[in-house]
Amino acid sequence: MLDNTLKDQLKVYLANIAQPVELVASLDDGAKSQELLSLLEDIAALSDKITLSRRDDDARKPSFAIRRAGTDIGVRFAGLPMGHEFNSLVLALLQVGGHPSKTAQDLIAQVQSLDGDFRFETYFSLSCQNCPDVVQALNLMSVLNPKIRHVAIDGALFQSEVEAREVLAVPSVFLNGEPFAQGRMTLEQIVAKLDTGAALRDAEKIKAKAPFDMLVVGGGPAGASAAVYGARKGIRVGIAAERFGGQVQDTMAIENFISVPHTEGPKLAAALESHARTYDVDIMNLQRATRLIPAQAPGGLIEIHLENGAALKAKTVVLSTGARWRLMNVPGEDAYRNKGVAFCPHCDGPLFKGKRVAVIGGGNSGVEAAIDLAGIVAHVTLIEFDVKLRADAVLQRKLTSLPNVTVITNAQTTEVLGDGSRVTGLAYKDRAADRAHQLDLEGIFVQIGLVPNTEWLRGTVALSPRGEIEVDSRGQTSVPGVFAAGDATTVPYKQIVIAMGEGSKAALSAFDYLIRLAPVETADAA
Repeated sequence: MLDNTLKDQLKVYLANIAQPVELVASLDDGAKSQELLSLLEDIAALSDKITLSRRDDDARKPSFAIRRAGTDIGVRFAGLPMGHEFNSLVLALLQVGGHPSKTAQDLIAQVQSLDGDFRFETYFSLSCQNCPDVVQALNLMSVLNPKIRHVAIDGALFQSEVEAREVLAVPSVFLNGEPFAQGRMTLEQIVAKLDTGAALRDAEKIKAKAPFDMLVVGGGPAGASAAVYGARKGIRVGIAAERFGGQVQDTMAIENFISVPHTEGPKLAAALESHARTYDVDIMNLQRATRLIPAQAPGGLIEIHLENGAALKAKTVVLSTGARWRLMNVPGEDAYRNKGVAFCPHCDGPLFKGKRVAVIGGGNSGVEAAIDLAGIVAHVTLIEFDVKLRADAVLQRKLTSLPNVTVITNAQTTEVLGDGSRVTGLAYKDRAADRAHQLDLEGIFVQIGLVPNTEWLRGTVALSPRGEIEVDSRGQTSVPGVFAAGDATTVPYKQIVIAMGEGSKAALSAFDYLIRLAPVETADAA
């Protein structure tokens, strides 16, 4: 199952296991069970601290438990955790085997203090880059707290469950048999959702913080770059981020980040956070900004109010709130989100195997999504509002070579159709003939660009008609002391490398603003 190179690498990792681990398999006569058995045999052969047994006592087959010998500590995988989930398997082996997690001690203590009966089930797909974060977080929680249990389930192998539970997006998490969450979540987010007093405690801690020299709002590439450049100047820097890494966390493959031929979004996001933490940067995650109050006088303090009721103060602010997927804004879209309306073909595509789907959008993202989905689903219909596709020529040639793809241009999506529980079709208008049409399908993947996360700034800083923060060549906004960078601004070409450069520029501009204020503050004090 594993090649020799991977075995050698895995053997090095498994040497960190401190306590005996048992692999307990539940199998049937199917081919996937045989693959799983081969995988488990390979793993057991690599460490004298790992034993393998077969009991066939779990209802899901193929599946296996990873247990710390002589204890109730363990996790379970239903399916073969390969692809993106192989790292989840390795981490589970190490953590169940007593190797300590690098998670912050205060967060570990928060997990250990959770009281109740928590039985988690997570449905994932092997091509989903968002799923490992959730699987790994819940696995760690089940290792740290005996009241927490977790099974990670490959939705592609357990289609009857997926259909019965109407799982149309991954990761999908159930708690004690009831829907708990969908989409990427960090350990912090999961714990905050369970620990209802966490937000109040966070607010009290934030209220007690001294003013920052520079406060960065947003933790994507622009925000991380701004924080690093600010910290290197020796000033007091903080980051308030709703989700560190931002939309990069949802990016599958990155192949245009200069000097790095290929990486994945979650890996880059982790590197951004790690780099920021090497400096004395106060990172406040899971914090959503709701209001900006400008300084009352030159050199005064700017306030950023947060959703939890707390407020942060700073001499300068760098806004790097990024952007989110643009919605179609048609009837039925919101009602059927994660019930057939999806935004990530890599994550959710396997759930539509053998079904008919539509992709909305004829740019690079839309055409790439259609190409990816064509290898999984029965048929893809790509719908583009313009009279022609806008994707690169090489992508268009690939698209037109696929036999199970239909392209409809000059068409306006008008409604998402459903039966109350899931998508059943899509209505669109032929713009040339002004004629209405309907498509029968089970899934709709929306790929029509981005919208800036700036609604909370309206009436405070100048915004473009598209809602982007207007900035000058130095990243300065219309408000003194407030700078901005990244996808939320009017700077063209929404690219990671551009956001990083703009974040660095905004931080340098903020520092320049600070040092030019110093003589004024001294004179006032005298």
